[in-house]
Amino acid sequence: MNQDLAGKSAVVTGSTSGIGLGIARALAQAGANVMLNGFGDAAAIETLRHEIARSSRGKVLYSNADMAKPDEIAAMVAQAENVFGAVDILVNNAGIQFVAPVDEFPIAKWDAILAINLSSAFHTIRAALPGMKSRGFGRIVNIASAHGLVASPFKSAYIAAKHGVLGLTKTVALETATLDVTCNAICPGYVRTPLVEGQIAEQAKAHGLPRDKVISDIILAAQPNKRFIEVEEVAGIVLFLCGPAARSITGAALPVDGAWTAR
Repeated sequence: MNQDLAGKSAVVTGSTSGIGLGIARALAQAGANVMLNGFGDAAAIETLRHEIARSSRGKVLYSNADMAKPDEIAAMVAQAENVFGAVDILVNNAGIQFVAPVDEFPIAKWDAILAINLSSAFHTIRAALPGMKSRGFGRIVNIASAHGLVASPFKSAYIAAKHGVLGLTKTVALETATLDVTCNAICPGYVRTPLVEGQIAEQAKAHGLPRDKVISDIILAAQPNKRFIEVEEVAGIVLFLCGPAARSITGAALPVDGAWTAR
């Protein structure tokens, strides 16, 4: 379904690569103004911003706000409101990962994952929601994970954060249910991104396995369809949730996981 988002403005956190970048591209191509956010080489990000802007009818900005710092988050949302005139769409995608047993999990890593994967969504929503309420329109999409619905060993902080994102999503949906403001979460399984491609190479080297075997037996072991979700699939769901046909979908956790959580 093609969505026309001309005149709407979006902030997408963690959007200089991977899933967030795919979502930002899709929103821009649909006509929305887009605020990019994330870390990376400044020159490369500026090239990326220009590239997206050339294919968009709207403006494309970039903020290097650190998603672990509430003051910088608030300033990013304020900048988008000042330049665009509004933040109509908020996509919380920023996230980090670390893997270790619970009793060996570094405290600093736990704190960082909770800050970036969960608390940043609270801070962006807290900053953007007053404007959405006053205008009577808003679309909030939180990129959670299949690990927001089920658990796996050694990922305690990530799983706790993603479960928390689903709770936050439901609460915001209830608080805004009488307004034209929706809040939903998308729960992807393994998505084909540069980060995952790097993990495949690392696992292949560590286990002495061919690439295809790593994908089927290690990376996608829990994902019944045995194929990666593509970034464009997640971006397409974001576009749908921002459009008029989804105005009654709120408080939902939408699995995009090849039947992983259907077990």
